[in-house]
Amino acid sequence: MERGGGAMATQAPTSARERAKQLRAEIERHNTAYYVLDAPLIPDAEFDRLFAQLQALEAQYPELATADSPTLRVGGAPRSDLPSVRHAVPMLSLNNGLSEADAVGFDARVRELLAKAGQPTPVVAYACELKFDGLAVNLRYLNGVLNLAATRGDGMVGEDVTPNVRTIHSIPLRLKDSRAAVIEVRGEVLMYKRDLERLNRAQRDSGEKEFANPRNAAAGGLRQLDARVTARRRLHFFAYGIGELVGAPEPESQSALLDWLQALGVPVSEERATVEGIDGLLAFYRRAGERRANLPYDIDGVVYKVDSIKAQRALGFVSRAPRFALAHKFPPQEALTQVLDIEVQVGRTGALTPVARLAPVTVGGVTVTNATLHNEQEVARRDVRVGDTVVVRRAGDVIPEVVSVILERRPPGTHPFRMPTRCPVCGSAVERLEQEAIARCTGGLVCAAQRKQALLHFASRRALDIEGLGERLVDQLVDSGRVRTPADLFHLDQAALMALDRMGEKSAANLLQAIEKSRNTSLDRFIYALGIRHVGESTAQALAAHFGSLDALLAADEARLLEVPDVGPVVAQSIRRFLDEPHNRQVIAALRQAGVHWLESAGSKAPGEAPLSGRTFVLTGTLPGLTRIEASEMIQAVGGHVSGSVSKKTDFVVAGEDAGSKLDRARELGVPIIDEAELRRLLRAASGPE
Repeated sequence: MERGGGAMATQAPTSARERAKQLRAEIERHNTAYYVLDAPLIPDAEFDRLFAQLQALEAQYPELATADSPTLRVGGAPRSDLPSVRHAVPMLSLNNGLSEADAVGFDARVRELLAKAGQPTPVVAYACELKFDGLAVNLRYLNGVLNLAATRGDGMVGEDVTPNVRTIHSIPLRLKDSRAAVIEVRGEVLMYKRDLERLNRAQRDSGEKEFANPRNAAAGGLRQLDARVTARRRLHFFAYGIGELVGAPEPESQSALLDWLQALGVPVSEERATVEGIDGLLAFYRRAGERRANLPYDIDGVVYKVDSIKAQRALGFVSRAPRFALAHKFPPQEALTQVLDIEVQVGRTGALTPVARLAPVTVGGVTVTNATLHNEQEVARRDVRVGDTVVVRRAGDVIPEVVSVILERRPPGTHPFRMPTRCPVCGSAVERLEQEAIARCTGGLVCAAQRKQALLHFASRRALDIEGLGERLVDQLVDSGRVRTPADLFHLDQAALMALDRMGEKSAANLLQAIEKSRNTSLDRFIYALGIRHVGESTAQALAAHFGSLDALLAADEARLLEVPDVGPVVAQSIRRFLDEPHNRQVIAALRQAGVHWLESAGSKAPGEAPLSGRTFVLTGTLPGLTRIEASEMIQAVGGHVSGSVSKKTDFVVAGEDAGSKLDRARELGVPIIDEAELRRLLRAASGPE
């Protein structure tokens, strides 16, 4: 990754001298954090702004351009704990373009300078490549064998990372053609997004700090003293150029150079093109921007290079960068802003999400005022507080998120965030079960934030099966205020329904008929329709079979719930919290008053109730002659219970083809395993003589 900026003369006043001194110190501090410690303190856009300020001051007052100015250097000094390497050919950086106007200016300067050099070119051919967000390295091959690998360092001296680079599988240890006595391949070491996710999962599991982005993880991995750490990072490499070349002719163009490197067995990105003129440059930039979010790795812009090597030599270099190339950066995906407040949003499923309300800031070309904080643990891990200055990231269409806090800018008197104990929408209790990161509102039947989701679940085919009550209709019923809880469905009339959009007389009559039909249901369907977290169809069936009546279930404590097959501590706690919520009790009572009823029994514990009463089955894999639903219904018809997980309480596991982890779990616990034929024999025996 390169850092940089842009560009006017008189005697420098004291204020300018002091500002230049301050900027140099600040930029060097950030250079050390970024290039040496691999722990940047600010986003790239903020660094570019500081860099551009110093460049502008030095251009206006040339005497301020000291010999140690960071504008004359590339990157940072090598780490003292790694051997240093002096580059045979300096590894220079690129000038940055931050807008399409900068690209237009670059093309105009190239044509003007080529004309002055006696190479007038009305339309210039350019090689266009992606600007990878990784770490630049130089690979030195002697007679085709990898001899040395070094980081960019300060452009003149880098760090020897040869043992680490040898662990990167995409880098060849021997080239396919060894005619060149010396060839230095230059490119970017990077980490794919999927590998960063895997690495951060491992970091979390071991209680270690996560990496903010792939670039940090790649840089930290490459610059390890232990190459085994590098190997575990799963790094990749893409070449973009060469340094020293001895014993082989240099290709005549940048595009031919990349093709040659690819022929040598060196990985080169396929995301490249040769274009003509400014229209071609901007078209490539826009295409790359559209594809950016879907690429497996991070990029922060594109690179334009005059394709002809002869023209490149004619254009030459200025200060720290070549005149023949430009890094056209995308709008920054990270920016600094201040947290004005932390609010809690309630989602359709009751999940509570803390959201940072931000001072407006432009990120990725979009004004951002909110950013997700994910959950309470993430807020605590990042220690985000109201008043903090934070780094905000936005990638493509992904919801903006707070990446980190600038602790040195924290104002006095801030307080850690605490998740509310009552839902901010409906006032119901908030729960967070063990081993779950997300806190949830328990008022699923009454919470306005969950209303639509609760109604759709209540009316679904496996619940009360209200045919015709789909998402569009639920949206209208809720948005118009006609339905607040499931009980309100049973008070709708023809006039209320016909007032809705696209609802005619016949459609209204059909829906009312479906609602009327749903008043008669079974206890297990009713329990499932309530939408209690962790209570699926099989658990609802087990609860209905065990307790036999809704009143018995309502009165059961956690100890009694744990007696039910398929109910563990987490499920028991979830059921009890839901049923203890007064709002939910009120809705259940309202449903009863509206005429919703079901057949109740004495419960599965009554002796002699059914042949397989109390027996628990688990289905896994594909059965040759039965669907899962058919097999479940046959088991339930003779009093058996179908569970979704294997435990010590399981009586039989019915295994078909491609059975997975449930079969392994059954073997581990010594649970009897049967196939479809054995299941049918068992069911026939339980049904008695025909």
